Amino acid sequence: MRRVSVDIGGTFTDCFVVWDGKYIEAKALTTHHNLALGFNEALGKACHVLDLDLDRILSEVDSVRYATTLGTNALIEHKGPKIGMLVTAGFEATVPLSRARGYGEGLDNMGQQDMPNAQRPDPLVLPHMIRGVRERVDFQGKLVMPLDEEDVRTQIRELVDRGAEIIVVALVNAVVNPDHEQRIEEILLEEYPSHLLGAIPVILSHQVAGRKGEYVRATSAIVDGYLHNTMYHALSALEQNLRAHRYEKPMLVIHNSGGMAQLNSTDALQTIHSGPVSGIGASEHLAMQAGLGNVVATDMGGTSYDIGIVVDGGIKHYDFNPVIDRWLVSVPMVHLVTLGAGGGSVASYDRMYDTVKCGPESAGSDPGPACYDRGGMKPTVTDADLLLGYLDAKNYAGGSIPLNPRRASAAIEDALCDDLDCSVIEAALLIREKVDDNMANGLFTELRARGYDPKDFTMLAYGGNGPLHCCGIAQNLSIDKILAPPLSSVFSAVGAGNMHQLHIHEQSLYMVLYDSNTRHIFDDYDRFNGIVAELKEQGTQDLLRQGIAKEDICHNLELDMRYGNQLVQTTAVIPKHELQGPGDVLAMISQFSNDYGKRFGEGSQAPEAGIRINTIRVAAFVRHETVQFEDIKPVPAEQRKTPPAPSGTRKCYFVGHEGSFETPVWSRSAIEPGVQIPGPAIIASEVTTFLVNPGWNFVAAKQGASWFLRA
Repeated sequence: MRRVSVDIGGTFTDCFVVWDGKYIEAKALTTHHNLALGFNEALGKACHVLDLDLDRILSEVDSVRYATTLGTNALIEHKGPKIGMLVTAGFEATVPLSRARGYGEGLDNMGQQDMPNAQRPDPLVLPHMIRGVRERVDFQGKLVMPLDEEDVRTQIRELVDRGAEIIVVALVNAVVNPDHEQRIEEILLEEYPSHLLGAIPVILSHQVAGRKGEYVRATSAIVDGYLHNTMYHALSALEQNLRAHRYEKPMLVIHNSGGMAQLNSTDALQTIHSGPVSGIGASEHLAMQAGLGNVVATDMGGTSYDIGIVVDGGIKHYDFNPVIDRWLVSVPMVHLVTLGAGGGSVASYDRMYDTVKCGPESAGSDPGPACYDRGGMKPTVTDADLLLGYLDAKNYAGGSIPLNPRRASAAIEDALCDDLDCSVIEAALLIREKVDDNMANGLFTELRARGYDPKDFTMLAYGGNGPLHCCGIAQNLSIDKILAPPLSSVFSAVGAGNMHQLHIHEQSLYMVLYDSNTRHIFDDYDRFNGIVAELKEQGTQDLLRQGIAKEDICHNLELDMRYGNQLVQTTAVIPKHELQGPGDVLAMISQFSNDYGKRFGEGSQAPEAGIRINTIRVAAFVRHETVQFEDIKPVPAEQRKTPPAPSGTRKCYFVGHEGSFETPVWSRSAIEPGVQIPGPAIIASEVTTFLVNPGWNFVAAKQGASWFLRA
């Protein structure tokens, strides 16, 4: 297997190369003005390890997989085209009103509790750029009013005259009858053909989101349209860079659904959070292979701290209506929580509480933390870690980024010491304590909100800063086991390399499985089977278009079901994809009942209210060869080895302990599997630092995996 996968974050570009059984990890600073430069630099470091040139690697690899935060950044920075929007006449206010929830979507708990003072997000499409067209179909897709094509042409011309650079079409009930949206696309192409310089991209809402819900489907299409040009040009530029280095295969893009596809089969909306989702995918893969049970995946990079949950050996949580930035959308996305806490998080004085505040502002990669000596003037978490003795100023990032302790000290002193009336080291300890508390609180909230006890989980700590902060986070949660997985500093890139090609298609509908009034069980098997077959065919065609053999394509069937008119839906995974009689319907109902009972408690089921299906969802996928992890469980205590002599010592300070510790330092490459090192200790590698707090033990495992076990 020969494969290149890359995860471009806000601070670092992580690269993972598989070359004939060799696994190489490399990092470079993200070059936001041209992402290909950072990609080439990171891949060039891997080439140096393999003693091969860039052109040879790219000409001989099986695939290049790409995960990015580019779309997320474009939304945050509001860098997008001017959007024109066509809706059903009479529904022009749907998006501006945003169901009155636009004030609260994407705000934290405190912000949502103070709704009168909440600020609405700046609109992605201005109200005067939303125009109604005369047409209407009902909730069953039946024609009520035919499309007035002359009216459509008039509205399109007016939007273009107003400066529209992209047209989004979101008509009422288009998911059950898309004929009018498709005809509008044809009319627009007639008016502005694709071969003309003035051609305008068009986004149809039913192709972006297949579920009912006019507002969320419209916002999904708007966000997709807003990111379309940015993602198209950036990813196309990266693909051209690959072509220039003799890579001739299609570039694969990671999706936030937990799969991937070729660039020509990727919507811009599907790339949001694709990097963190790749890390959760790698966590699922590792948990299943190593038999870790419940794991909570934590990815601490330079900009953010991402949390994901994998339960019972590989069950992921999905958001089917996630909030992206300040917008509620309708796209299946692997559930994750992102906190503004990373190595580059800026520390400042909190006047209200007379303490330190960390994040969400980040110094990023340009200029970066003050200690990078690239012009950054604000103190960050990395500056604090350097002054506390955890980082080697001369060998940070393999020596590629020399650190300047005087800059770090000056930044912390200028920003914090006078207000807090403390020394620089005391301020650095406060920064460390605050950022670890922020991450621990976020992790605790996420687990408890879903009914889990943190003590029942193994914490996976990865990302460039994960092994550096994991002990401080875990000891606040009574978590006793932490695993820094193999290739932890580029673990999300490893996940990108393990992804399968996958497409999810879904359809909203009103299908009653059990009518409690008439006591009638669903018997329109042809209707159900026809919908499933159509969704399967859509996914199959997506994969066939990418050169996948039909016999390699697999399908999963999921149903969003509810009792009566309850607002809460439960997703049931159905093993049999075709209904042939009452027994199949009863098996489907039984599956739903079991899943509902597990989620809300046995006995909470309410079949007397009736049972209905709201969404049918089919995932079409093909499995690829993946990176294999050996047995990485910790060696039993009686078989553990004593460590070799340390390579040196360093004076370190720890939260909750007075004074400094003369802390031994080892190189990770010198630590064999089975070696146990009691804390305090530092184990350094070229790409990350493992910090063992007092009261913890470091235990080396196979393939470079590392355990932190509470003493």
